[in-house]
Amino acid sequence: MFIHLLQSEILKMRKTHVWLLLFVSPFLATVAALAANPPIEEAANEWSLTLLIMTPMHTILFLPLIIGVFTSFICRYEHKNGGWKQLLSLPVKRTHVYMSKFLFVMLLIALNQLIFMGGWIVVGLAKGFTDPFPMEIIVKSILGGWISTLPLAAIMLLVSMAWSSFAAPLAFNVFFTMPNILVANSETYAPYYPWVQPFLTMIPKEEGSWGGFFVSFESIIYAITFGFIIFFVSGLMYIQRKAV
Repeated sequence: MFIHLLQSEILKMRKTHVWLLLFVSPFLATVAALAANPPIEEAANEWSLTLLIMTPMHTILFLPLIIGVFTSFICRYEHKNGGWKQLLSLPVKRTHVYMSKFLFVMLLIALNQLIFMGGWIVVGLAKGFTDPFPMEIIVKSILGGWISTLPLAAIMLLVSMAWSSFAAPLAFNVFFTMPNILVANSETYAPYYPWVQPFLTMIPKEEGSWGGFFVSFESIIYAITFGFIIFFVSGLMYIQRKAV
């Protein structure tokens, strides 16, 4: 039954053009990197420098907003015409309903990250980079960025399930995404702010890295791990108690 629920989420997406949002931030980041002509220091790796150019455009604004659109969209059908009542009245576990939606969102984010990586490689090939390909850096950046979206996907799914309006969760997401530029530069608030974690996790750096990823210990423990557990469990408890 869980597989059928997941297939239904995929079917909803296939019938719309919402999936095209997967290409927005990778495309814009790729164009920006192709147009950029930064001075290259003697010790700098061309691939890593390109990643530094592409990551802010991808993560500061677009990635958090895209996650909000996806979570709002996969709950839209249930909010229309008594969809929640019909779905939760079926012989399906509410846990499976929640897990199928959350897993589908995380699969979409994974695709978005892979498309971003593809754009990064396209830039390198187009510009004829001769430096060694930094496999370790790109794995840490792409995988770490995906993991860092776990709490953000959880909180946005909770909000999208709770609010029947399609626009309300989007406005909520925009409100907390807009401060990212300021928060990203704050050593005090950045490690605890879920919306800025993809940016912090995908930027290649040595100082402040922990656990094999480009992020501080505080970010991994508080914003990512604790944040994910709190929001994920809250969403699970919400759907368990949701009236039909």
